[in-house]
Amino acid sequence: MKLKEDIKYLGVDWGEKRIGLALADNETRIALAFKTVKNIKELLLVIDLEAIDYIIIGKPNKLSGAEASNANYLNFLNKLKSLTKISLIDIDERLSSKAADVLGYGGKNRASRDEGAATLILQSYLDSIN
Repeated sequence: MKLKEDIKYLGVDWGEKRIGLALADNETRIALAFKTVKNIKELLLVIDLEAIDYIIIGKPNKLSGAEASNANYLNFLNKLKSLTKISLIDIDERLSSKAADVLGYGGKNRASRDEGAATLILQSYLDSIN
């Protein structure tokens, strides 16, 4: 049985080719790179297997801060919302992939870069709720 205090977060760096994931819980509040999945079906499996309570997804914005109109992202987001009842929180992800590069995630491995970006997205959220 899951205690109310045991909350698990999933950070998501959405991309058209790959979806980077990171995990955290409310006890440590430290985001850790987890894995990369290829599609929403694999993402839903992770959500179920890891007993996720909150999904924190990076929202693509323009450098100016204005919302980027990305139809593929919006389709993904709407589909995810329709397939799960878990709270979904979107936050600004501007430059998260570039920051992941600077911090040494990935190198030539794009999947690791996506996981690194997901980690930064999730950690940014966790830091904002402290």
